[in-house]
Amino acid sequence: MEQVTIYGRTSCGFCVRARDLCEARSIPYTWIDMIQQGMSKQDIADRIGRPVHTVPQILVGSEYVGGCDEFYAYVRQHEAELVR
Repeated sequence: MEQVTIYGRTSCGFCVRARDLCEARSIPYTWIDMIQQGMSKQDIADRIGRPVHTVPQILVGSEYVGGCDEFYAYVRQHEAELVR
């Protein structure tokens, strides 16, 4: 699976779940803590090209996936790519 980018906050349970899924499945990811980076939802929206109302916001490569639930579904659909 391509590099995953997760925009989120450490105080967000869904953000932590998405990051934990990457770690559990050995999926390469980049964690961007919007608070630590001083980012607003608008900053994230500008980067991903769509409005942001919640976090996490997750991309696989350059493909926008969505939030935590959508990411879990994406991983299930691409399970074969994760088998080594």
